[in-house]
Amino acid sequence: MSTAPPALEKESELIVLGYSGLGASAAYKRKVLPGADPRTARMRQGLDSAAALLDEHGRIVASAQERHDGDKGTGAFPAGAIDACLREVGAEPGDIDVVAHGFDYEPSRAWEENANLAGWYKNVYARDVQRAMLTAAYPKLRDTPLVHVRHHLAHAASAYYLSGFDEALVLVADGMGEKEAITVFHGAGGQLTERASLPIGSSLGILYGALTHHLGFLFSMDEYKVMGLAPYGDPAAYADAFRGLVRLGPGGTVHIPVIYADRTHTDRETHGAMLRVIAELLGPARQPDAPIEQRHLDIAAALQRRLEEALLHVLTEHIGQTGLRRLCMAGGVALNCTANGTITRSGLVDDLFVQPAAGDDGTALGAALVAARRQRPAPPVRMAMPYWGEGCDPAKVAEAVGQLPAGYTVLRLGEAALVEAVADRVTAGQVVAWCQGRMEFGPRALGNRSILADPRSPTMRQHLNGIVKQREEFRPFAPAVVAEEATTYFDIPDRWLPAFRHMLVTAPVRERYRAQLPAVTHVDGSARVQVVLREEAPLFAALLTAVGARTGMSVVLNTSFNLRGQPIVRTPEDAVATFARSEMDALALGEFLVLAPGRAEG
Repeated sequence: MSTAPPALEKESELIVLGYSGLGASAAYKRKVLPGADPRTARMRQGLDSAAALLDEHGRIVASAQERHDGDKGTGAFPAGAIDACLREVGAEPGDIDVVAHGFDYEPSRAWEENANLAGWYKNVYARDVQRAMLTAAYPKLRDTPLVHVRHHLAHAASAYYLSGFDEALVLVADGMGEKEAITVFHGAGGQLTERASLPIGSSLGILYGALTHHLGFLFSMDEYKVMGLAPYGDPAAYADAFRGLVRLGPGGTVHIPVIYADRTHTDRETHGAMLRVIAELLGPARQPDAPIEQRHLDIAAALQRRLEEALLHVLTEHIGQTGLRRLCMAGGVALNCTANGTITRSGLVDDLFVQPAAGDDGTALGAALVAARRQRPAPPVRMAMPYWGEGCDPAKVAEAVGQLPAGYTVLRLGEAALVEAVADRVTAGQVVAWCQGRMEFGPRALGNRSILADPRSPTMRQHLNGIVKQREEFRPFAPAVVAEEATTYFDIPDRWLPAFRHMLVTAPVRERYRAQLPAVTHVDGSARVQVVLREEAPLFAALLTAVGARTGMSVVLNTSFNLRGQPIVRTPEDAVATFARSEMDALALGEFLVLAPGRAEG
């Protein structure tokens, strides 16, 4: 049930390691802002660190997020992720020929003239800081070339080179790169050419993060909660305010003047002045545990609407100039699946590819791809599923299951029997954890590290949010559906199905099925659909088909296998430990089906 990664040919050349993150940023943030609360401490660059390994053919053979210390979204130097990649392919640090990093800060007069910026450069961003961290963790890489790749170029490469599009427009939008907030590239013939670059004062990512903080959530972590909250609100209530906050200019430009309110050292570290202006404009900030009021819903709705308007404004300009109707997207803003859905329905583009790890973790892929193609040019290749992480080794699965205390029922089944047993339990209303094969790369569980449930249940969403996932009630869940049935239940044209493989685009649930799929239909009638192709995920597709044989609908609710505040599980040990402290009914781990106490029958 596990697909082994290809082994590296150690005698071959150009094995490339890419990594992301700024490993010194957390410590330096504590130094310059002592006593900062955890929410404020996240206001920094270089989070979501990760690693990716490319073989001598430029193929991704392993990748992993830095989740080994249990710190979700950490920016720590990704030694654990690098080690995991090397283990998966049976390699050693000495086998690596080139290392690439997804940032390239260079000294400048602006850095030197500002004491605050100079400190960040000297202690966090500088090339010698990156080299020192790499060498400290891996002495054998002391003399290995370290390639520094501009942050937005790394993002763009991670999308374009994995899209399969020979020619495409590439849009990168995030908090910020070295100096940029939005960059538009033209990808053609395997080359990326910058068309436009918008400065920090155009940062849709910073604004969305600041409003996420204002609404009581975590900056650079919980933006997806605001996206999920938005459909409950009325965007018209604050439309005028957001037109002032986000100004759309000629030539596809975007201006967010409030970003420049942060002028003092403290305000730059906390976005204090910016947040004060936002509070004056929109009302006082919500505290994290305070009730969510109608005005909070309306703010989220207006923010989401203005984000979409700004993205369409940029795209309309550059699509009009180039005539390109294939679009690649990356950067944290590209994780906004509602905006992505709006783009697919806008009529502006004919095809869309969003790299599944579109946030900063994906720059590990992009940096490696840039470094590899500088030595060996190659055209873009359409990626399949990002099952590049740690696998479920049968011996480790058996060992982990053997650690369960008395009271659990453990059944060892063949693949076909496991699929049928899980389908029986899901359609009977049980919640089943599903851990198979290699882990997905990116923030979404795509059928290898998932929690599965019946999307037809009118109470399942509340049950999962309140008891299993222990999270806010308003948050929606996603459906996974086999490709041949996707257009039946969801308003997706056939030609758009490939864009929905990675659960990064929303689509309307067809009116007649909304009442039949209540657990995965959001309040606005939308769903963040995962279209499952049999050739890419045969075991998961077989399970969906087995569910369909029982219900008439080959659809399951699919959410990530983790509990509140925990990263998605990586290993069999993680899976067993998380299952044991949860309220889930069963765990399908490798060829084992584990039933929680009291669930042996039914």
